[in-house]
Amino acid sequence: MSARLLRSVCTAALAVLAAIPCTAPAGAAPVPDDGAPRSVSALLTDMRKLYQQAEEATEDYNATEVKLKAQQAKVKNVGAGLTGARESLVRSRAQIGQLARQQYQGSSELSSYVELLLADDPQHALDQKHLMDRAQQGRLSTVARFTNGERRADTLAAQSRKVLAQQQALAAKQKKQRDTVRTKLTDVEKMLASLTAEQIAAIAEREEADTDKAQKKLITSGALGDAAPEPEATPEPATSTETEISTEAGARTVPDTATRSGGASRSLRAPSANGGKALDYAVEQIGKPYRWGAEGPEAYDCSGLTSRAWARAGVNVPRTSQQQWAGLPKVKLSELRPGDLVVYFPKATHVAMYLGEGKVVHAPRPGSRVKVSPLASNPLLGAVRPDPGAGPMDAESYRPPKLPPGATKGSDTGNNTRAGDVSRS
Repeated sequence: MSARLLRSVCTAALAVLAAIPCTAPAGAAPVPDDGAPRSVSALLTDMRKLYQQAEEATEDYNATEVKLKAQQAKVKNVGAGLTGARESLVRSRAQIGQLARQQYQGSSELSSYVELLLADDPQHALDQKHLMDRAQQGRLSTVARFTNGERRADTLAAQSRKVLAQQQALAAKQKKQRDTVRTKLTDVEKMLASLTAEQIAAIAEREEADTDKAQKKLITSGALGDAAPEPEATPEPATSTETEISTEAGARTVPDTATRSGGASRSLRAPSANGGKALDYAVEQIGKPYRWGAEGPEAYDCSGLTSRAWARAGVNVPRTSQQQWAGLPKVKLSELRPGDLVVYFPKATHVAMYLGEGKVVHAPRPGSRVKVSPLASNPLLGAVRPDPGAGPMDAESYRPPKLPPGATKGSDTGNNTRAGDVSRS
């Protein structure tokens, strides 16, 4: 582990220790109920589990937030309809009142017909009858509008009560989920507060080693196809020679000695036009903090980043990682192109955006910042493509977005025991 990473981890740990009272004696390792000291592996497993539970609760909260917003819009629409129906009913009641007054004052149909029978001019009387018939139809229409208006107002009032009750139920559910997220994050803080700086440094080192192992296993398995980077090798002096690379799915020619983070690329695919825009936006957010439930522009959670990035590119995708996994077309890892969304964990509770060359951009976890990580930093579930009908950009002209300094800095905190066990199919 680099000295810079060790210092950053220790600094973060000491900040937590200063903010939260320790539940164990100073310098003492957390111990289970039987009193035996916990190993670094066990501590890392516990921490990963807590972070995963927090992220799962966060995505549940986000899903309810989406439903609540839709319900609020429905309540607003029903309310507007009910207001209009009541205003129309008031006007109809006024017209009905006017008819009643006319009836009371003697302007009745009977008196009109008597006038018709006693009229001296039969033609004039017939003309008057035509006008009276029209007036009668108008009165009948007024009564019908009043009756229908009453029914519509009653129906909308009942619907309004129902959708409002549903909104209140969603709000209560969201509050419960919010409390669950806070409880899970408090559990993480308590665990960190119980660790020494040496233990946290050891956990970070173990995590980094696990991620490197999982990434190497993924790459050497061939699951990424021709787009996988070569294994780590000592770079040699650059030359002007180039190797022709297969152009399938947008692969392009790259220099033999091209070196990047993670090794030389055998093939660099190009994104679609919108995928390139989404990726540019995601890269611009590197360094911004993770905050559960956030979707920018100052902070993000994992799915908040991916949904906002694609929205900025003009493509609306579902808000949560579970919805993105369930609702977007699947794509093989061997066909990944920049901009595609990579989904993690069996319950699809984490999502990242593929950068290319075995890397992703994502908001890793609470307490971290948007960063670039190895593709295998968490256990892979699969990948989806927000714009399956769009072809890739011209591979020769595509240039990946430039990463800011420190783009890979920070912890990923994932469970990598399954990260390399990915089928090529």
